[in-house]
Amino acid sequence: MENYTMEGRTYRYYGQEAPLYPFGYGLSYTTFRYRDLVLSPPVLPVCANLSVSVVLENTGLRDSEEVVQLYLRWEHSSVPVPRWQLVAFRRVAVLAGREAKLSFQVLAEQRAVWAQHWHLEPGTFTLFAGGQQPGQKTRAPSEVLSAQFSVTGTARPLRAC
Repeated sequence: MENYTMEGRTYRYYGQEAPLYPFGYGLSYTTFRYRDLVLSPPVLPVCANLSVSVVLENTGLRDSEEVVQLYLRWEHSSVPVPRWQLVAFRRVAVLAGREAKLSFQVLAEQRAVWAQHWHLEPGTFTLFAGGQQPGQKTRAPSEVLSAQFSVTGTARPLRAC
């Protein structure tokens, strides 16, 4: 085998074709609503971590669990990157009619790109939070929130942080 590219071989590099059963696929016995996605700080240095919070509300009549998923998208990168990348997820039990505020950390190393070595680049990124992948078509309603943040500074090797 001489072609080691992952393009067309894994859901992260399919291009415009959506996977048949994406991560988090399935139905729930209730409905959830996401709100108040907060990224802190919205502008961070190249080696810094990002704090994320989101509120998950069980708007249905049954107690249930939801798999909250966070995806990261590079708006511009010097090398090919996935359409989006799963950076965090958590299964959360929420009672009917109640809500839970969740906090996550997106580490600087999760923004690293490979170009002969792992390095971090400045730029604009979009973070998605929801019960499914961004753009996923489902029969059950589920929303995906998004917010942008910026990374400042100069590109540097990950090991230099």
